[in-house]
Amino acid sequence: MGMGGMAKVSDVASPAPKMDMMGMDMSSGEVKKIDKEAQKITLKHGPIKNLDMPGMTMVFKVVDPSLLDKVKAGDQVKFTAEHQGSAMVVTAIETAK
Repeated sequence: MGMGGMAKVSDVASPAPKMDMMGMDMSSGEVKKIDKEAQKITLKHGPIKNLDMPGMTMVFKVVDPSLLDKVKAGDQVKFTAEHQGSAMVVTAIETAK
């Protein structure tokens, strides 16, 4: 028996998850607060897959203070975060389109 009317996996288009430069899935969130002096951002976020973390609101440090210039409180964003030492750090952020 042949494949008949069955589609091959290669025939089915599926959207790829949004990836940043490092190839990590970007998580979704909303900026609640920015503290430029302390180089911290408060995000209400969905699940962060690479950290195996459920959605919640929490404060992150930023790897580069200039990231805080890209967003403001109330913005919907896509971001990547990782553990660096004992801190959770946002490594990339952009406004969601």
